[in-house]
Amino acid sequence: MSKNQATKDNITAEYYTTETERILAFEMDGKEAAIAQNIEGYAMLKVRPSPDGDELERYYGFDMALDHAAELLGVSQHSLPVPEKAEDMGM
Repeated sequence: MSKNQATKDNITAEYYTTETERILAFEMDGKEAAIAQNIEGYAMLKVRPSPDGDELERYYGFDMALDHAAELLGVSQHSLPVPEKAEDMGM
């Protein structure tokens, strides 16, 4: 498993960047959730129902964004795997 991917409790997480954002996408049994941050890594985190979905909420802290993403998947925040490269997301 690369530093960009992690799996735990049937949940797969993938971290990647686009031209404008850092994305942490989760998938479990067909359900998705994503956390996005600007490419520079200093702005608030946006929680989305999918990597390219509409923003649902913004958070300063990574823990709060993870909690919302976990809620979208119907799991505990502590069940979400976080790839090494995504560990520094948040303000």
